Amino acid sequence: MADASTPDLIVTGKIFTSDPDNEWVEAFAVTDGMITAVGSESELRGLAGATTEIIESPSGLVLPGFSDGHSHLGLGGGQAAWEMPLLPTDTKGEIFEKVRAWGANLAPDEWIIGGIVGATIMDDIKNVADLASLDEAAGGHPVLLRDDSMHNRWVNSRALELMGVGPDTPNSDGGEYVRDAAGRLTGVLYELASADVEAAADASMVEPDAHNKVSVQTALRILNSYGITSVQDAATMAYSWKALGALEQAGEITAWVVGSMPTRGFIEAGVVGEELFTIGAAHRSKHVRPDFVKFVLDGVPMTRTTAMLRPYICHEHEDPEFTGTSLWTLEDLVASLELCYENGMGGKLHATGDASVRLVLDAVEIVRNKLGDGPIFQIAHVEFVDPLDVPRFAALGVVPDASPYIWYPSVIQESIGKQIPDATVQNSWLTKDMLDSGALLSAGSDWPCVLPTPDPWVGLETLVTRRNPDPTVAGILNPGQRLTVAEAIAVFTRNPAAAMGLASVTGMIRPGLSADFIMVDQNLFEVDPSSIHQTKVTQTYFEGRKVYDAAQTLAVVPTPTPA
Repeated sequence: MADASTPDLIVTGKIFTSDPDNEWVEAFAVTDGMITAVGSESELRGLAGATTEIIESPSGLVLPGFSDGHSHLGLGGGQAAWEMPLLPTDTKGEIFEKVRAWGANLAPDEWIIGGIVGATIMDDIKNVADLASLDEAAGGHPVLLRDDSMHNRWVNSRALELMGVGPDTPNSDGGEYVRDAAGRLTGVLYELASADVEAAADASMVEPDAHNKVSVQTALRILNSYGITSVQDAATMAYSWKALGALEQAGEITAWVVGSMPTRGFIEAGVVGEELFTIGAAHRSKHVRPDFVKFVLDGVPMTRTTAMLRPYICHEHEDPEFTGTSLWTLEDLVASLELCYENGMGGKLHATGDASVRLVLDAVEIVRNKLGDGPIFQIAHVEFVDPLDVPRFAALGVVPDASPYIWYPSVIQESIGKQIPDATVQNSWLTKDMLDSGALLSAGSDWPCVLPTPDPWVGLETLVTRRNPDPTVAGILNPGQRLTVAEAIAVFTRNPAAAMGLASVTGMIRPGLSADFIMVDQNLFEVDPSSIHQTKVTQTYFEGRKVYDAAQTLAVVPTPTPA
């Protein structure tokens, strides 16, 4: 047991530390926001002074605060605070009705913004009839709907007009204004075309700084409600840095936040590259860290914009040898990764196909051989990885940033199955192989992609069961890749904390680390794994202070209302 002065706080109960050297303890002590001692309850109670608060957790479990290695704070918080909620399982008819009802409460010309639209719906928007239906439901309002990958948008004619997009407008660089067989706009936007409508909607915003501050603050509160106390924002734009800076100045940051800044044009509007890096650096603080560059190597398999090693399923009039194309050359990627070394910044690299993953690993191998060990490089989302490339993650010090939410319970897998051969899908998400090879497998929700919340208990369960939490959905995905409960907890605590450069800050209940911990209502090691997704956080502590208490919170997510 470590020495400690009189602690401010002592916590007792069933405590799983996620520290591989000392996994279970009976108690720990906190002084000035730091964990100062762990050990037996009798030993720790002996340290208590007259002002020491003692928290007893006789049931459930005490865990380190969770780390979300891949989240989008501005998009997720903005969706929860301001926008029209859609479920990925909503039908077109249900979406049209929700658009109609939402628009009825808006001022003329005010945007209807909402999400998330399921990938299976996006698959079926193929003609102008759907555009006409969306126009009718909107009642003259411009509409911006985001899909469950956040790479694509569904907009109406009024939005296209405000974007300056007409029948003869050429596709934007890196994006597509999707047209039907007759060449008519459908209202679907792929990839970087999404930034065009985001810019048009942003231009209409009144008091954007106040709006964005509420969005990011809402995101942090939601994360805390699910036990998350550290997060890597997967694409940190200028507006997020400004909001985070304002929250830090006001003492309202309730999680460690690591930013990732796009180096090229992104699906959100705003400056990128060196200009954005400078903005991020200006907002560095104790809790907010502009430490990563974001690279987007490809798109998503649902729209056949992912770069694969083997051909996509061939549909009518399609090239049977089509494998997709990476957005980066090896030469360009190597040069950019070398800049990460020069600037002391890590890299978060979106690479959803096995060909893009191999390209990243090849580039990292070149720069590691040339420059040695250096920045942290992460590959998101590692769904498709050739087995030959699995050992290269650990060998090169590359983090597999996995999003187990994507395979269950989302509808994305159904859409992926229409484009990617079944043999490839059934051998996907090599989580156990990654972990056993020594790679720092780390979980991220990708919120608000896939699901409307960043609930980690859903992802943790599916890592253990490889099944959909919904018992009515049959099937199991690549069952040999199951993790144990302890392994899955590591993937949601110490591993992502280390992956975002916070290994010496948080991720475990260990002396010398921040007192970030949670209390949950059931013992994950004793319940049926199929009930892990039912876990509820009762209290969340960040730096030793309570930032969430279920007993004092009527609603985790505010009910969105039109702005």
